[in-house]
Amino acid sequence: MIQAITDVLHIVLKNLYQFSGNYGLAIILLTILIRILTWPLISKQLASAKAMQDLQPELRKIQDKHKNNKEKLQQETMELWKRNKVNPLAGCLPLIIQMPILFAMFRVLEQPQRLYETIAGFSPYFLMMDMTKADPYYILPVLSAATTYWQQKTIMTDKSQQAMLIIMPLMILVFSINFQAGLNLYWVVGNILSVGHHYVINRAPAKGATGEKR
Repeated sequence: MIQAITDVLHIVLKNLYQFSGNYGLAIILLTILIRILTWPLISKQLASAKAMQDLQPELRKIQDKHKNNKEKLQQETMELWKRNKVNPLAGCLPLIIQMPILFAMFRVLEQPQRLYETIAGFSPYFLMMDMTKADPYYILPVLSAATTYWQQKTIMTDKSQQAMLIIMPLMILVFSINFQAGLNLYWVVGNILSVGHHYVINRAPAKGATGEKR
């Protein structure tokens, strides 16, 4: 399945490169195209996260009230979710569906030589940087870490996960140093689009949040 998606993305990237004449720009256009195609899935995921965020004040009251009674805490928490028509697992399915696309995209960008074989005069440069090799100036790895922090901070709903705001960007920074610049560019653009998508979703109240009480 992932190989089939990889082949499709490879063909699209090749055509986008032929259209733009720039490998880096082709990666940006492909990232935007993937975001457009997965918009409904990501919207559902972000709407679920917003609904959970809206319920946090009431959830904290329940936690404080029943902190010594786990059974009662679980019962009232479930009732709160049911009353507001919120499924805490609703945001997981879209994320799972997106994973094959993510893996395929990484595989495509790890194999730039396939474009060499199909495009005459292929030039992998973007802003004077070779997108097929690691960024020698560490600009894109730093941007990958910074935009990951921004994206996580924007969509975070659980204050107990604050540690991940530091851990995840640091992990991305360490790993991305050895990634090809094209992979980092894809990650940076994806994070920026994710933040923008989040703000679009949050312009209107999430369906199934606090406004649907009985």
